[in-house]
Amino acid sequence: MALANAGFTVDAVCPSAHPLHKIGAVRRTHAYRGLAPVASIKTGIAASDPDLLIPCDDLATRQLHEVHQRSVRRGDAGSALCKLIERSLGSRGSFPIVYARTPFIEMAQAEGVRVPHTALLTNISELQAWIAQAGFPVVLKSNGSSGGEGVRIAQTAADAVAAFKRLQAPPRVAQGIKRALVDRDKTLIWPSILRSRSIVNAQEFVVGREATSLIACWQGTVLASLHFEVVHKMSSSGPATVIRLIDNSEMTSATRKMALRLGLCGLHGFDFMLEANTGNAYLIEINPRTTQVGHLTLGLGRDLPAALYAAVSDAAIQAAPNLTEKPTIVLFPGEWTRNPESTFLRSAYHDVPWEEPELVRIGLEKHRQQSHWYSQKELERTVSVVVPHH
Repeated sequence: MALANAGFTVDAVCPSAHPLHKIGAVRRTHAYRGLAPVASIKTGIAASDPDLLIPCDDLATRQLHEVHQRSVRRGDAGSALCKLIERSLGSRGSFPIVYARTPFIEMAQAEGVRVPHTALLTNISELQAWIAQAGFPVVLKSNGSSGGEGVRIAQTAADAVAAFKRLQAPPRVAQGIKRALVDRDKTLIWPSILRSRSIVNAQEFVVGREATSLIACWQGTVLASLHFEVVHKMSSSGPATVIRLIDNSEMTSATRKMALRLGLCGLHGFDFMLEANTGNAYLIEINPRTTQVGHLTLGLGRDLPAALYAAVSDAAIQAAPNLTEKPTIVLFPGEWTRNPESTFLRSAYHDVPWEEPELVRIGLEKHRQQSHWYSQKELERTVSVVVPHH
């Protein structure tokens, strides 16, 4: 999570091994403790005295909501901390909605936004009823998940039931311990110990191309926005690796309506499906935090950092020069990992953070690790096809 002030210095609350410790743009870092996340976030905020909070993942947003809720329960709804969180994220009324997939989609539909039919599922019988009505493929999504981890697409009834059970199940204790010891991420410890189960939703499958938006907004008004068509992804449910800048009036209208309806502030992402036959843009979910495209400065109205800085500092927007005139952008290091021979690595703008050499080094190391992992997975798939099972 980034902590920024009007002088545009940036602090961060992050785990000890996080790459933010290596970035020159971050003035100082504050320890994030996975077993005491709320306390560590509050400590970092108190030490930095920021003007704005920018959560960089879904977990950070949820924990800021928890900080706010605890203050409200203590009768401190008007405290400086609560006001800071609302100033950074938006109206407190939006907090329960942005992680509740079905209520969010229902709200969007009420605002006249095009959405796929979505319903909350509590048991296998409701899943079977959904299949009987909607058919296959079945799209299942758990609340509070991100990065594709909580999304499954099933083609058969058996696969749908297995996916539902997996998405609803609490994290395994072994999984929580492994992430804590190997990845130094303790965020799964409490959910695995408490056996917390997830809420699962079914969503109508839209045949088409994925698209994504990121907006900078202030008190419900969109100040700047970026709309992209997803060209390639790391995997079917993974992050984008190649994106193409687009203008899409329906995406623009949808994000403006939802920002106003929810009273949003800060940076928020929205995911869409562009229907194959019609090009219609279906809003499928919200990401209540910045996304991997937030730093891209692509001109007036498309420079989110400049727009947000102007709102915080009460100054005129001073957009940075265009990062590139090429509409297609390769995100580092994902496309190297997906396909080292990708033609986009030569033809598109390759967004490598050369000004932060340590970040480049870390990205290359991640690339090597992921390349090995994907090579192993491909080998396993090949063996399973070539070698018959008895």
